[in-house]
Amino acid sequence: MQRLYLGVDGGQTSTVALIADEAGRVLGRGEGGPCNHVGPAEGRARFLSAIGDSLRGACAEAGVNRDGVNFASVCLGFSGGPKDKEAYIRELIHSERYYVTHDAEIALEGATEGSPGIIVIAGTGSMAYGRNAERQSARAGGWGYAFGDEGGAFYLARQALRAALAFEEGWGEATTLYKKLLEAAGAESADQIMRRFYAGQQRSVIASYASLLDDAAREDDSVARVILIEGGGELARYVQHVHQRLFPSRESVEIAYVGGVFQSDVLRNVFVDRVKMAIGSVAHRPKLSPAAGALLRALREDSVTASLSNVPDSET
Repeated sequence: MQRLYLGVDGGQTSTVALIADEAGRVLGRGEGGPCNHVGPAEGRARFLSAIGDSLRGACAEAGVNRDGVNFASVCLGFSGGPKDKEAYIRELIHSERYYVTHDAEIALEGATEGSPGIIVIAGTGSMAYGRNAERQSARAGGWGYAFGDEGGAFYLARQALRAALAFEEGWGEATTLYKKLLEAAGAESADQIMRRFYAGQQRSVIASYASLLDDAAREDDSVARVILIEGGGELARYVQHVHQRLFPSRESVEIAYVGGVFQSDVLRNVFVDRVKMAIGSVAHRPKLSPAAGALLRALREDSVTASLSNVPDSET
């Protein structure tokens, strides 16, 4: 009987499932909605629906019976961590082995194709996660918008809004960020943008203004450039701290980066340069997606060391 493996990336915006055979050949891919929160009945229903939809799609593409399949091994990684999720997973998925973890672990697994290394994840928030050859792990950051997330999109946008507020009050440097923020927010003042947030506006709205920094930097706005340079430096510091804890011999290891803030040329270049200066490693984009990383881990949980093949373009 064919042995099948399942990898799932359960994120804040979508859930992706991949199925492979024992040779590591990807047979099917499926996608569902977000599943980062379980919580009360409504959250539980969304979680089960997201996992069910992604699994159903992957099984259909792989040509296997969704209700009758019994996997050799499964790995699922979730934004927000695995807490309280494994019991629900066992309701939906039949497998000989289960490995349920957080999203950073499967992101690193995919980014380095299972090799030791460090990944920096910088979307709305930010963190670094690493693992060495002894499978010891360490992290830096990921404390949320109130206490950290340096270099993440909310952090960058907050710094931009601070600069705009200072300019508006007459004691800050002139910056094109001021006009760009007002236009993007449809606001009459920077103070109004700030008050909207305090009144309950979603953090993702503020975080979306981070892209304005790169626009301003291309126009030689020195305030925007300083914010981006500082953000890239903070993310490089995350890498350095994790590296010191896991690789005391200062060996060069794989460093990968992922997340929307790295679309900024200024921030990305500062990050790459400072990582290379600090530990001698050249940071790169992930080799494979978190879902593919989860699939690799599922294979290894069953002592299968095959590389993945036939990986969909969306997962590389």
